Amino acid sequence: MEKLLVINGPNLNMLGVREPGIYGNTGLEAISAELREYAAARGVHCEFFQSNHEGDIVDKLQKAHTDFDGVVLNAGAYTHYSIAIRDAIAAIRTPVVEVHLSNIHAREPFRHTSVIAPVCAGGVYGFGKNVYRLAVDALLGLEEDYNGKQD
Repeated sequence: MEKLLVINGPNLNMLGVREPGIYGNTGLEAISAELREYAAARGVHCEFFQSNHEGDIVDKLQKAHTDFDGVVLNAGAYTHYSIAIRDAIAAIRTPVVEVHLSNIHAREPFRHTSVIAPVCAGGVYGFGKNVYRLAVDALLGLEEDYNGKQD
């Protein structure tokens, strides 16, 4: 796996300001910088994209089909109701790992359902900014599994 795309959805540009008791005090730029270094140390290049607009995320996922080896996706609120994002993930062969800074299953009932989870390779929830690193590790492990390497 050489090239990963990290997509952040609505309101994630407000990290560090938005409800720090739930999402932490670290801004998205700092999280991205840490992840860039973490991935680079594993020989992986990361590109980052954030949008508050559903169609932009769909477009980026479709482009990932040909341009990236894997996707880390924090779809934010779109997780719970965006059939368009779900369908975009289902349409591509590129593996997608769903991430959430908070544990969506320990929050309000409307957050317990992820419409994108069934079409993602897996998900990481509730470990704050560490979910992004865990997702990179999961994608690297997934690639090893597909290439027939054993633990």
